[in-house]
Amino acid sequence: MKKKYGLIGYPLEHSFSKDFFNRKFMSENIDAEYLNFQINNVRELGNILRENPSLCGLNVTLPYKKQVIALLDELDEDARRIGAVNVIKFVKGRFGRRKLKGYNSDIIGFKQSITALLDESHRNALILGTGGASRAVFHGLKQLGIHPVFVSRTKKEFCIAYEELTPRIMEQYTVIVNTTPVGMYPNVEQCLDIPYDLLTPGHLLYDLLYNPDETAFLREGKNRGCTVKNGLEMLLLQAYESWRIWNM
Repeated sequence: MKKKYGLIGYPLEHSFSKDFFNRKFMSENIDAEYLNFQINNVRELGNILRENPSLCGLNVTLPYKKQVIALLDELDEDARRIGAVNVIKFVKGRFGRRKLKGYNSDIIGFKQSITALLDESHRNALILGTGGASRAVFHGLKQLGIHPVFVSRTKKEFCIAYEELTPRIMEQYTVIVNTTPVGMYPNVEQCLDIPYDLLTPGHLLYDLLYNPDETAFLREGKNRGCTVKNGLEMLLLQAYESWRIWNM
């Protein structure tokens, strides 16, 4: 029976995973296919499992990276610490029951893709957004020795609001990571509300988005001499890590 892998989330029109994995399976003569499972509620996962008995692994994307945890049997240590899952591995349990174990490959992809851009001046970071991907970025930065702070549209516990981005904060926090969907295709002219006039060539702007190649956020930084990078390499690295997890 042909093995199946897939992605759960909503919406999925923008997703790169299906084409990436199906090209991989074809080029490496792997008897498998990768499917998109666009669902309106995370609890539809149960239906997917029942209807696809040859399913061997899943990726999870917005908006279910945190919600899916309640449906899993077990968590990897990184996923537990982060509080978000983007890879589900099926593990055989007692009496042949299929157990679901959650992992987070975003943290691996992010750390590996940003490390070469960092230097000693990058001690503090602003993380724009508070969703599932932001938590992987938060823990990844901490592991790299960088102090991260969340930025949200409204002031919350453990967050600062966009209107609180003072000149002093912008001077001290020289790494800025966008984890929100603002600026993603087709809304390519949308731009996060940060004080771009306070950016300098010493700032590093990293956007988890990869479509378009250069978001308005990155373009504003580039125009001020910042180092900029989009999320395509992170996406590739986390996909490779997903495959490793499913097959380890």
